[in-house]
Amino acid sequence: MNISRQLAVLLLFLGACDAGANEIIYDVEHQLTKDQYRDQWREEDGQIDQALEALKQKHGKRPNIIHIMWDDASLGEVGIPELNKVLGYDTPHINKMADEGMAFTRMYTEPSCTPSRAAALTGRLAVRSGMFKVGFPPEGAGLHADEVTIAEILSANGYATGFVGKGHQGDIEQAYLHNQGFDYANFSIYNQYPFMTWSARAAMAGQVNGLMPFQWDKKHTLDKKFRPLAYVNQLEARKGGTAKEFMGPPNPENYKKLMRVHQKQTLDYVREHADNDVPFYLAYWPHMADPFVKPEDLTSNASTWYAYSMEQLDRDIGEVLALLQELDIEENTLVIAMADNGPMHELAPNGPHEVIFAGYKSDYREGGVRVPAFAWWPGVIEKDQVVNDMITVHDLFTTFARLGNALSLVPTDRVIDGVDQTALLLNGEGRSRRDYYHIYTGDVLAATVKQQFKRDWTKERPGLVTDAFTDLYRDTREEYGDMPPYLWAWLAFDHMRERHVTQMEKYPNRPVTRGVPYEGIGNLRHDAKRMSERLVKYNLSAADRNGDRPSPSVSE
Repeated sequence: MNISRQLAVLLLFLGACDAGANEIIYDVEHQLTKDQYRDQWREEDGQIDQALEALKQKHGKRPNIIHIMWDDASLGEVGIPELNKVLGYDTPHINKMADEGMAFTRMYTEPSCTPSRAAALTGRLAVRSGMFKVGFPPEGAGLHADEVTIAEILSANGYATGFVGKGHQGDIEQAYLHNQGFDYANFSIYNQYPFMTWSARAAMAGQVNGLMPFQWDKKHTLDKKFRPLAYVNQLEARKGGTAKEFMGPPNPENYKKLMRVHQKQTLDYVREHADNDVPFYLAYWPHMADPFVKPEDLTSNASTWYAYSMEQLDRDIGEVLALLQELDIEENTLVIAMADNGPMHELAPNGPHEVIFAGYKSDYREGGVRVPAFAWWPGVIEKDQVVNDMITVHDLFTTFARLGNALSLVPTDRVIDGVDQTALLLNGEGRSRRDYYHIYTGDVLAATVKQQFKRDWTKERPGLVTDAFTDLYRDTREEYGDMPPYLWAWLAFDHMRERHVTQMEKYPNRPVTRGVPYEGIGNLRHDAKRMSERLVKYNLSAADRNGDRPSPSVSE
């Protein structure tokens, strides 16, 4: 499978190079804006190319790229000292990162973790890649082999590529991250919630109910295999190799150790690649949430597991930045640090908070998709910038490709939603090339943002638009939906959606990719294999089992 996979990727890249004049197919809304600014952006791009080439000559290689992305935080939970005091914990290293670089106030993500991570990897709306659902074990689904990741693109252009942390891209072999372009990957195939709560310890604390054997109906439980107790989560593998379960069966004790191991692996990866002739791309997506805190470790004023977790995350990020400076590679390393979506409301009040915006994980309101985010690149990104330009997690794909001189390897047979934001990073506020975002919850278009205005598509009614409009400057918490002042925008937004949907009909979304869970794991446990076989026998079609469900056709 690995050989055929690599051959397919190579043929795709060769095709992209042969195409020559073929351009990236962007969402039509960006293409519309691009047509208006074509000459201006072409001139600016020429200047950027000169600047990037000068940096390459100075450092002898293209820039290293580190993308740090953690779970479930709203704008304001880190990076702002005053709000640290309000929330009862401190994040001095992230605050310093903001002071030394660029803080974004309009970084948009997808509403939940699997979709945001797929978007970062592919530069596409998660609905396009079929990755719009949050995966839990056993899923029998994941990221399709034909999706092209930023790791594949940068690897094809000479980068070393590494992944450490939470992948959450599915439990089928083609979705494993060493099969998606990473030279080395230590990755989870699901999220950390099973790690945290699927245990006797958590059951006794009331954090999970009905899962553990002692919680079963003692007299009437017939199906003893109903519960996914045999799941596998953390894997380790190298490109072209066989995956192995990492640190044994998942449990709270291993999970707590895992987070510290991942921080060490991240630092080791940077040390090992710092002086190499080739640049590196490292995705460090830490699990970070640690509910297993000893009383003596609750040193924050908030005295919660979440406050402890945020302060630990802050220390970890601080160590990464300090190491880059110690190794004297900070001026040739871009670091992006951000959350993957808004706070998980169900964990309140001891978990993450809705700080500025209303909304939470899985929500299309700003609180669900507008996250803390920072860019740090000493000597290149000007210090002490707070930018209100719109940017999305999808944009990182195209921006990283540009920085790696690999835009020519971005596929041109599908829609790419990511916009190159190199101009914003290098030239500062007002240089974003995006002023819109289509927000999906699952596979449903729930809202669209254009400039400072937002339309809630869930409020649709026949005949006449309703109070579905918000000015996000005037109504930051989206409490006062309005209609009369925005009748001018009724058809303007309708036309946006029409363009978007029409293009999606031409370039159809990929259906959810199904397959056999846990294939390709060399040390697969017997109980996990039995759980997979149950799903195969009773749930998967022949096409799903063989991994040959056809990909969606692409119109010429």
